[in-house]
Amino acid sequence: MGVSINAVQGSTDRNINAVQFDSRKIESGDLFVAIIGLQSDGHQYIEQAENKGVFAVVCEILPQKRLDSITYIVTDNSKHALAIIASNYFENPSQKLNLVGITGTNGKTTCASLLYQLFQYNSIPSGLISTVKICVGKFHLQGYTYYPRCADN
Repeated sequence: MGVSINAVQGSTDRNINAVQFDSRKIESGDLFVAIIGLQSDGHQYIEQAENKGVFAVVCEILPQKRLDSITYIVTDNSKHALAIIASNYFENPSQKLNLVGITGTNGKTTCASLLYQLFQYNSIPSGLISTVKICVGKFHLQGYTYYPRCADN
């Protein structure tokens, strides 16, 4: 899956170290994705990212001042682009998941809990997200309290 690209300025033959959307976390060699949020616009932090040594910037609007050493990639929606970039960067982990969704009026939590216990009993790695609790392996969160052995409760 690819990102919809409107323009590219700079070399596309680059290896990046990490994908970042928070300019405070940038290290040299990273890719910075400037996202327009509800409270701030990531485009305001492109210069800060440049100063920290990013190799590439994904943005919706090209900055006025650009450095020749940085690749700028313009897209219509950088938030959507970030989702695709992160998935590709981490080798599309969701493609390795089997997902069971339960819908209906009554019995969803019971059905989901029973399936989770069945998977655990048969040593099938699994997780559970319900209105009552969240389980991953043998760990779970219930009522904002951490319990280390989900399958035993």
